[in-house]
Amino acid sequence: MGRDPLRLRLLLLALGTFAVGTDTMVMAGILGRVADDLDVSVAAAGQMVSVFALAYALLAPVLATLTARWRRRRLLLTALAVFTAANALSALAPDYPTLLATRVLAAAGAALYTPTANAVATALVPPERRGRAIATVLGGMTVATALGVPLGTYVGRADWRLTMWLVVALGAVALLGLAVFLRELPAPAQALGLRERLAPLREGRIVAAVATTFLFFVAFQAVYIYLAIAMRPATDGEAGRLSLILLVTGVASVAGSWLGGRAVDRWGVRAVLLVAGSVAALAFAALPWLGLTMTGALLYAAVSPLAGWAISVAQPHRLASLSPAHAPLLISLNSSALYLGMAAGGGTGSLAMTLLGERWFPLVSTALALAVLTLAATTTSRPAPLQARPAIEDAPRNGTRRGTPEATGHPRSGTAAGNVGAADRRPQPPRAPRQTATAAAETGAAQPAGRAAPPM
Repeated sequence: MGRDPLRLRLLLLALGTFAVGTDTMVMAGILGRVADDLDVSVAAAGQMVSVFALAYALLAPVLATLTARWRRRRLLLTALAVFTAANALSALAPDYPTLLATRVLAAAGAALYTPTANAVATALVPPERRGRAIATVLGGMTVATALGVPLGTYVGRADWRLTMWLVVALGAVALLGLAVFLRELPAPAQALGLRERLAPLREGRIVAAVATTFLFFVAFQAVYIYLAIAMRPATDGEAGRLSLILLVTGVASVAGSWLGGRAVDRWGVRAVLLVAGSVAALAFAALPWLGLTMTGALLYAAVSPLAGWAISVAQPHRLASLSPAHAPLLISLNSSALYLGMAAGGGTGSLAMTLLGERWFPLVSTALALAVLTLAATTTSRPAPLQARPAIEDAPRNGTRRGTPEATGHPRSGTAAGNVGAADRRPQPPRAPRQTATAAAETGAAQPAGRAAPPM
């Protein structure tokens, strides 16, 4: 196969993730029209996002286990077919309960498609190009925030069902393209059971990292899902103004993902979590005033996603570094925590509006962001000075030698890989502070081979 057909396949995979990302996030822009059409409250309409996210988080590991022996092409096309058909049913839903049921079906298709698309992307290219292939496929999710969400909001300004048909069209094009251009791929030789997929949650440091993702996305989504409500004084209900705010949000999301990865590489996970978490908390606290004017609304739309997506990048880095050998499993758990946070965010935002009103409900997100800051500060470690780190320490449980480049993220000067056994026999520096692999991972010193993309 030539280079151009390969590029086309990757772009078609990315088109599928673009459709999934648009479907996941565009509801924030059309909640009001859904509520009016189906005669429910805006808070009730927001539960569509919660139902989708909860179904995605719960179904992803179960469906991955049940379909582990399926051939990848068959699984990919089935997932897209289910996703596309579900969105068509959403567009035709006559009432609110039916719409909720179709959102569960769409989530099932999305939960099957996204991880499978990543696996297929790595199987299509040689090892040295896998990072770029995954970046291309997951780029569809990021671009969805910048292009798909404002486009879907604009299309649905008169009828929200048109937005659903837009997602159907995107999914159908990706499905037909992959059916024509994607060759057959075998199923993985080994398949993990559900128990093995959830086993890492027995470790406290992993639970703390996953909990950080969950709490932050409860805070973030509690505002984002109801952004149209928070921004109503600034937009005066005009779809064009809301689309502009969502466009700025999308562009800032792309920028936050790009800057977050580079910030983690330079300053470590702990620094990014604390700085970005502080910025997010301040943005949530200021939203009741920023949402009064278009200038303030655009300022919030530019700042909040920068912080949110920086954290989205930092967390996969943190988890993958805790146990590089189990990085795919840990990142999938992070994705489930993210979607559970989205699901809880819908209910939290709805409850906050009931208790505090449409202007002040973002203050609940402020409190949750402060809780995230506390959790991150107490479960990550400050980096020790580089010169004080011992060359070799006892091997941790995951088999990686502490003090090696794999555990610290820094090359060992003057020690070749073949001399590791000799280095192990050297005595430890008597006064060097102990820098464990866990601490190195949590401060960002240990990084996986490729930059983990935001988990959507």
